[in-house]
Amino acid sequence: MSKSAWGGRFKAEAAQRLRDYTESVSFDHELARHDIAGSKAHAKMLARIGVLKASELRDILKGLDEILTLLDAGKFAWRTELEDVHMNVETELTRRYPAGAKLHTGRSRNDQVATAVRLWLKDQIAENRRAVTTLQLALHTWAERDLDVVIPGYTHLQRAQPVLLAHHLLAYVEMLERDASRLADCAERADVLPLGSGAIAGSTLPLDRAFVAKELGFARLSENSMDAVSDRDFVVEYHAACALLAVHLSRFAEDLILWSTAEFDFIRIGDAYTTGSSLMPQKKNPDLAELARGKSARVIGHLVASLTLLKGLPMTYNRDLQEDKEALFDTARTVQATLLILAEMLGDIMVNRDACARAAADPLLLATDLADWLVGKGVPFRQAHHLVGEAVALAESRRISITEIPLADWKKISPVFDPSALEVFSLQTGLASRPTHGSPNPKLVKQQLARWKKVLRR
Repeated sequence: MSKSAWGGRFKAEAAQRLRDYTESVSFDHELARHDIAGSKAHAKMLARIGVLKASELRDILKGLDEILTLLDAGKFAWRTELEDVHMNVETELTRRYPAGAKLHTGRSRNDQVATAVRLWLKDQIAENRRAVTTLQLALHTWAERDLDVVIPGYTHLQRAQPVLLAHHLLAYVEMLERDASRLADCAERADVLPLGSGAIAGSTLPLDRAFVAKELGFARLSENSMDAVSDRDFVVEYHAACALLAVHLSRFAEDLILWSTAEFDFIRIGDAYTTGSSLMPQKKNPDLAELARGKSARVIGHLVASLTLLKGLPMTYNRDLQEDKEALFDTARTVQATLLILAEMLGDIMVNRDACARAAADPLLLATDLADWLVGKGVPFRQAHHLVGEAVALAESRRISITEIPLADWKKISPVFDPSALEVFSLQTGLASRPTHGSPNPKLVKQQLARWKKVLRR
């Protein structure tokens, strides 16, 4: 912040400590390309309404392209004393071409930054959605590779019922699809042009906002100038979508962490995606998955911070809104990096089929199937549930498998039991006997894999 940045109202230079405290260029330079895109469209519009001469427009567009070249080469000299990305770009443009002094006609940094953030976010969401698809494809590839592997499904972290590993993996594909849908919804709400709203009340100039919207690829114009410059709903919504996405990634990471323990031993993560211990030479730690789980906390934190930032703000723009960007950029980087690194790691995971088979061989996983068998014999389900529970308790008291209970003891529990009851403890029969849509029946899981192969070709 300096005298020249504010014009004639201020006679003294801003204090250095104030400059250091208020500058944002150290992080909002990330918006530079989108700020320049907005400036190009605004300049063309100013020429259309007669504010800029054709020669001035050419100079401005040329100068902005020159700045883009410097940005691409990493040679643009950012000046913190100019406060933000907008003043840096405009100052450099005007230094090169005097016509740059006319570029800010009809706009404020309030609508300028709102436009740049929306442009940036639309592009970021497109990248996020591609990364979501990348992880879904990696999950799909793994599911196809190990389609025949059966594992216990868990509730309360206790063995519950048998499922195909592929069915478990496709559950995360479903979650991620909802995440992609939420991100698409965010993009729709971000697809509104605020430029032309000015600082708060529009402009006395005949600005052609529809032209600018078309130039920048916005679907709609903002309808209220006050709302346009103060609206950060779309930022909060993006944080919310990313927070839920991060939670899903964290849950998946937790499964990988559990499965890679010696206690489960369902999977082996490749050396390239694990770390060791500085003290214990035998250790092989799933640090990548643990960090994916941990990074969800910062994404959730950014959501809370963005809501807290907005909750007490009066209309319209307030400088507090400068604080939305570092959290926004960090959320985007964190989610994008986590999606891509997890997708990479899945290609370096091997399933320990023997361990999975041993765990899935537990006949108690099919206890509910036995209750269903009784239902098929006319026993009310609540009674069937109780009878099977008696059998489980008997087996536990004798320290034997439920399949080792003699027929005479089954008859004591209920005369309905006969030798065919034990047929339900066939794992493959149990899986194949589930006809309900969405179940882990191998035939149905194959159909789901085929469906997802088509869906993920988007």
